[in-house]
Amino acid sequence: MLDTRLHDKVVLVTGAGGGIGAAIARAFHAQGARVAVHHLPADPPAPRDAVWEHRTPAPAAVEELVAELTGAVAVAADLSAPDAAPRLFGEVERLLGPVDVLVNNAAHCETPDGIDAVTADSLARHYRVNAIAPALLTGELARRARADAPPCVVNISTDAARAFPGQIGYGTSKAALEAFTRAAALDLGAVGVRVNAVAPGPVQTGWMDAATAEYARSVVPLGRVGEPEDIADAVVFLASHQARWITGQVLQVAGGHAL
Repeated sequence: MLDTRLHDKVVLVTGAGGGIGAAIARAFHAQGARVAVHHLPADPPAPRDAVWEHRTPAPAAVEELVAELTGAVAVAADLSAPDAAPRLFGEVERLLGPVDVLVNNAAHCETPDGIDAVTADSLARHYRVNAIAPALLTGELARRARADAPPCVVNISTDAARAFPGQIGYGTSKAALEAFTRAAALDLGAVGVRVNAVAPGPVQTGWMDAATAEYARSVVPLGRVGEPEDIADAVVFLASHQARWITGQVLQVAGGHAL
């Protein structure tokens, strides 16, 4: 990209303490943006019948990331709380100024998540973070948007949104996020706000053992598992000036997996 026009932009990345979120934060920082690194203060205790598959990074990891990214700040919030959006935006504006780019990356994933194990509570936990929080955050962004500098949104989905066995709550909540991406793009297009999504395939963020990674390589047409930077580069593109006439799209970044 010749000129992303992201220099000095304020970028809020949710769930940015590690993995794909941290890679996204680094990629925007490399473009000269000022990054708000959102993180969950601490994992709530899991119910007896559930295991959290996404773990909150240790506070030290968040501190190290913010120290690495000149001008970045850390902002903590539990996105499952109904009032999280206005409080989070208020804190980012106090520290950095109005948000120009919102990346809805934070996600909840728990197991078991098959149809024989799904419960009202497990569905609610998935949907609160994966679908409801991004909608509320996007709405808050739109209400605070400046007419002379419309912000943009990039949502992080998953190729599990295309229907994967054993991921009922996670996959369907991300499918809802993709539907929201299209609906919000239509609602906000008149005021210049673009809303897009990236759907990653199998990305190695430490959760794959050698056997899992080998299997993933065997089913990905491009023959390798993804790296967090593969996703981060796509997110930066969708937020950049080069993508100025792209909205309402879900870009699958998966090496051809789940086509």
